Amino acid sequence: MDMTLRNKELLYLSDKTEMTLKRFIIILVVVVGFKAQAQDPIFTQSNYIQETINPGFSGFEDSDRIAAGILSRTQWPNLDLRVDTQYAYVNKSYDYGPSLGFGVGVNFLRQHEAFNNYNYYQLNVNYAHRVNLNGGWYFRPALEVGLGFKDIGFSNLTLADQININSGVVNAVSVDPLRNTADNVFFGDISGGFVFEKEAFNGLAYWFGVSAKHLNRPNISFVDGKELPLDIFYSLHGNFRFPFMNDYSIMTTVNYMQQGEYNRLDIGALFMVNQFLIGVTAATNPAKNDSNSHMLTSINGFLGLEYTAFRFGLSYDMNTSKIGRTNGVYEISVTYLSRCRRCKTDRSRKR
Repeated sequence: MDMTLRNKELLYLSDKTEMTLKRFIIILVVVVGFKAQAQDPIFTQSNYIQETINPGFSGFEDSDRIAAGILSRTQWPNLDLRVDTQYAYVNKSYDYGPSLGFGVGVNFLRQHEAFNNYNYYQLNVNYAHRVNLNGGWYFRPALEVGLGFKDIGFSNLTLADQININSGVVNAVSVDPLRNTADNVFFGDISGGFVFEKEAFNGLAYWFGVSAKHLNRPNISFVDGKELPLDIFYSLHGNFRFPFMNDYSIMTTVNYMQQGEYNRLDIGALFMVNQFLIGVTAATNPAKNDSNSHMLTSINGFLGLEYTAFRFGLSYDMNTSKIGRTNGVYEISVTYLSRCRRCKTDRSRKR
C-alpha cells in the first residue's frame, strides 16, 4: 500500500515537473527567441482583399461606396503550432467632383497561437487621398495609425522555483526575475502606402501599390527595459485585369513582401466566370534563409462566389516544403460592396 502511494506521488511529481519544463521552454521561446516570431500575419487572400496590406485601398471603389469584409485564417491545424488569425475592415469613399476624393476606414486584427497561448490584437484607422492625374491615372497616398496589444498570459505560467519537488506543493509566489520584469505590451503603430491606378478601358484595368507598416518601429519586447523594435514590413504589389472570351476576365496578381531578413513573393491568377471565381497562387521564398528552405513553399487555391453585393471566398494552402504533415492553411472570407449610387450603371468591383 505504501509502495503504491509512493509510486503515485512520484508519477504526480513527474507530471508536474514535465508541465513546468514545458511552460519554462515556452516562456524562453517567447522572451529570448521572439524576434524570429515577430512577423506580421499574411493572408493568402490579401491578393484579392488588399486592405490587409495597404491603407491606400480605403475608398478604392470610389462613388461613395462602402466596402467591408471579414477574413478568418487557420494555419497548421494538425500541429501543436496552430495559429488562428481574424481580420475585419470597413471603409467608405467620398467623392466631391473630379478634383476631390478620399476614403476613410477602420480595421481590426486578432491572432492566437495555440503553442504558447499568445494573443495579438490591433485596431487601426486610415485615410487615403485621391489625386486625379492625366490620362486616366489616379494616385492614392494613405496613412494608417493604430494601437497594438500583445498578451502572453504571464500570470498563468508556473515557473520552476514555485514547485517543491519533495512535497509536490506549488507555491503561489515566484522570485524568478522574469515574473517581475515581464509584462504584456501596448504600442502605437504608424503605417503608410500609396496606389497608382489606371482607369478601366475596354476591359483593361491595372494598378500597383507600395506600403510600409510599422514606420515608427514600435518596441514589442515583453521584458521591461529591453528593446525589440518591430521590423518594418514592406510590400510591393500589383494587379492586371483583362477580358477573356468576351464575357469573362482574368486578373493576374503579384505581391512581394519583406520584413527583416525574411521575404515572400506571391504570383497568381484569378479567373472570373460570371459570378464564379477560381484562383491559384504560388507562394515562394526568394531569400531561402537556410539550407533547408524551399523556393516554392505552397500552392494556394481559391474558390469564390459573388451573390448580389456579397463575395464569398474559400482558400486552401497546400504545403510543398518538408515541414511535415500540417493539414495546410485554410481561409474563409465574406466581403461586401454597396451599390454604386453615382454611376449610370451599377458597375462591378474593380478587384
